[in-house]
Amino acid sequence: MTSKIIHWGIIGAGKIASKFATDLNTVSNSKLYAIASRDIEKAKIFGEEYKATIAYGSYEDLVTDPQIDAIYIATPHSFHKAHTLLCLNHNKPVLCEKPFAMNLEEVEEMIQLSKEKSTLLMEAMWTIFLPHYQYTLDLLQKKHFGKILNLEADFGFHPTYNETSRVFDKSVGGGSLLDIGIYPVFAALSSLGKPDSIEAKAQFFDSGADSECLIKFKYNKATAHLKSTLLEQTNTEAIFHCENGTIKINGRFHEPSSVTLIDNDGHSELKEFENNSIGYSYEIEHFNQLIRAGKIESHIMTFEKSKQLISTLDSIRHIIGLHYA
Repeated sequence: MTSKIIHWGIIGAGKIASKFATDLNTVSNSKLYAIASRDIEKAKIFGEEYKATIAYGSYEDLVTDPQIDAIYIATPHSFHKAHTLLCLNHNKPVLCEKPFAMNLEEVEEMIQLSKEKSTLLMEAMWTIFLPHYQYTLDLLQKKHFGKILNLEADFGFHPTYNETSRVFDKSVGGGSLLDIGIYPVFAALSSLGKPDSIEAKAQFFDSGADSECLIKFKYNKATAHLKSTLLEQTNTEAIFHCENGTIKINGRFHEPSSVTLIDNDGHSELKEFENNSIGYSYEIEHFNQLIRAGKIESHIMTFEKSKQLISTLDSIRHIIGLHYA
């Protein structure tokens, strides 16, 4: 079963789907079988570029195709729940792009149906599968430099404001927090766990989407200072200040990168990692193995991790006064 070819379908033919399809074509025993878009011409163009067997102008046609073994959902945030439920109701394993959904209630509904249907579901938090990130988590768990005292993590870029763009459209979950702030928040949760308390403040675009969010997590003996912004380009680093040194994931920390180790005496070591893809190949390989093993939940990106992540984002939104319809 380890050599079983996994035939993939993709729902949504945008930028993130293009990156995913690029990497899918580098993973052995995997094939992009189908692409679906509400615009059939867009689906056909995408399918030709990434060598899909078939293009659909309907998501319903894709999920009912018996040849498909797995579906990647690459639509805007606000559609994640509906499209996940559509797939699960047709017993199709789902890898859904982050954020998993708009709030904890939606995520719990998705997980519940996954369990009822005994069908695999996983949030596509690709960062946790990347070698440099696994290396960092291992160092932190083993207390390579002692306990974490402070984490600084940021993600910022400065796109041209356009109310019609998904990034700025509040109705589909646009704004800095859900789109890019999720990465610094995940860095804190995956290294320090759930915070004892949260402080946050934000700025907003005229559209109502948040333009910048500054967050502070407080723990018993540690703090995490997190930032997401669509107003400036930032280093996009994750820096763990520990008792006996610093572990820095160099920019951009959420994608394939390098790690710098600096002890308290100032000695520095750069750890680099070989990578032959954009970085999505690692989560694809993991998901393929879960399918072959007949699993319904990942042991790495677990349901509990997804629930903790979205509930933390819900708390931050409540603090800054960001509400969705």
